[in-house]
Amino acid sequence: MGRLFLSISRLIRVKNAKDIVVLLLLLCLSSMSIAQELTIYTEDWPPLNFKQGNDINGMAVELVRVLQAHMGSHQDIHLVPWARGYKAVLEDPNVLLFSVGRTPEREKLMRLLGPIAISDTVLYTRKGNAEHLRSLHDGVYALPVGAYRSSIFVDVARKKGFQHIEQANSPQIEVNMLLAGRFDMLVESSVAINQILKGIGHHSSEIEKVAVLDSLELYLAFSLNTSTDILNAWESALRAAKKDGSFQKIYQKWFPEDMPPMEVQRLGSVER
Repeated sequence: MGRLFLSISRLIRVKNAKDIVVLLLLLCLSSMSIAQELTIYTEDWPPLNFKQGNDINGMAVELVRVLQAHMGSHQDIHLVPWARGYKAVLEDPNVLLFSVGRTPEREKLMRLLGPIAISDTVLYTRKGNAEHLRSLHDGVYALPVGAYRSSIFVDVARKKGFQHIEQANSPQIEVNMLLAGRFDMLVESSVAINQILKGIGHHSSEIEKVAVLDSLELYLAFSLNTSTDILNAWESALRAAKKDGSFQKIYQKWFPEDMPPMEVQRLGSVER
C-alpha cells in the first residue's frame, strides 16, 4: 500500500495535466495488481463455501466477493479438495484459503484475517446413541471418531484425547460413514452439519450432539509469504465491510439467529 500513498502524494504536487493522467493510470494499475496477485482457494463445506450448479456459493464466498469489490478485483475463486488448498496455503506464495479455523499452531503457519464466522466444534453421533456414549465417561476416548482429513476437527479430536481417528476425504464422506455405522462419533462444526446432511439427502433429526468440544473462529488464511500490500488491502476491505454494514447483511442472511463477529484481527507476525 505504500506505493499507493506515494503516488497520491506525487499527484497532489503535480500541476501538469498530462502528468496527472499518467499518475492516475499508475495508481489504478497498482491497486489492480494488489488484488490480482492472489490465488484464491476454497472447499466444499456448506453453508460457508460450496458448489451450486456451475457456480460457488456460501456465506464466506459472498463475503470474499464483497471484499474483492471493495478492491476492484474479480479474481476467480477455485473450489478444490481441502487437502490441496491447505497444502497450497502452507507452501505457495500469495495464496488465500477460506474458511479456516483458528488455532495457535495455524497462527504460526499462515496469516489469519477475521473472524468471518463463529461456530462450535461438536461431537455428534447417530440419533439415540448420545446418552450411552456419555455414560462411558473417559472410555469414550478409546472409541473410533470421524473427522475429515487435514481439518481442524482432526486436531481438536487429538487434543481432546481421542486415540483412533478415522479421516475421510470430505465432510460429506465422513457424515455418510457415521450414518452407515463405520464409527459412532464424528467431529464437525455446528454451523455446517445441517447443510452437509441436507446435501447428501439426510436430515438433522438423524443425528444428535454428544458434547461441545470447543469454540471455533473461522478466518481468511493467507500464505506466510503473501506480500504486505495484499494483506493490507484485504484487511482494509474487511474493516470497510464491517463498518458499512455489508458484512452484517451477509452474515444474517446465512445465520439469522447468530450475532456477527464485528472485530477485525490480523494474526501472525508481519510488517505493516
